[in-house]
Amino acid sequence: MKKSHAEILKRLRSACARIPDSSETVTFGHPAFQVSGKTYAVLEEYKGELSICVRVEKSVQDVFLDDARFYRTPYIGKHGWVSLKVYAAPLDWDEIAQLLAGSRELVAAQGRRRR
Repeated sequence: MKKSHAEILKRLRSACARIPDSSETVTFGHPAFQVSGKTYAVLEEYKGELSICVRVEKSVQDVFLDDARFYRTPYIGKHGWVSLKVYAAPLDWDEIAQLLAGSRELVAAQGRRRR
């Protein structure tokens, strides 16, 4: 059975709560999860497609884009962001936890380099 937007958000919140120093905010009308004020995950609907957006290394972004479940995140995809289509296939929350952790590390590392 297809999970509702609210159910997906609840599950995403739970996954992000396990990320050290994570906080939730709203950016551009979408629930977003941040570390040190830098966004590492967003739940958004784009052109009718509910997706979880995360940052990946630009060098491996194409690997994700070769998977039909992913697309380049609009506007910020050029910076290494990909979006996982929530309803394309059953969600693997272990995989999502890994994506979230990786995205958080990239964002945190970027913040450390800018100091």
